[in-house]
Amino acid sequence: MAEEKQHLMAYGVRQQLFIKYTIVVLVDLTVLNLFNQYWDYVFIETFMISLLTATLLQFLMQVAIKIEHYAADFLETKMGLTSKIYRVVSAWTILFISKLVILEAINLSFGDSVVFSGPIHGVVSFLAVVIVIIIAEQLIAWIYRSLSDTGSTRFIQIDPLNEER
Repeated sequence: MAEEKQHLMAYGVRQQLFIKYTIVVLVDLTVLNLFNQYWDYVFIETFMISLLTATLLQFLMQVAIKIEHYAADFLETKMGLTSKIYRVVSAWTILFISKLVILEAINLSFGDSVVFSGPIHGVVSFLAVVIVIIIAEQLIAWIYRSLSDTGSTRFIQIDPLNEER
């Protein structure tokens, strides 16, 4: 009697986080290097600096998201239209100010090795890069989810990229 052995692919939480952050840092790295190569407003001196920048950028973006979620949870406990307005305004404020903090952290960490130039002292070029990074990350997550094998009972479905942005 030949019985086919079923393979289960289950990942622990730490493994899922490792996969997720490896992928998003690589996406960030790719976007940063494409901007560095094709847009004069973005200058990154070396590949290693761009890898460190992508890692710092991802870490600080995750911190900003955690702060925004904390504020949203705090304001969500209150009822009424006013708290919903405060929630939206606080989310946009936290996320926008965090981008300025991230830009300054990159400037302090890497100095002239990473330069975002152009309008408003490079803020516009930095925001363009961040927006493209977020779009690219969401596109990769969408592709990942669309490739799931929903009809198969042989695999446990794991989605390491499933997190709100």
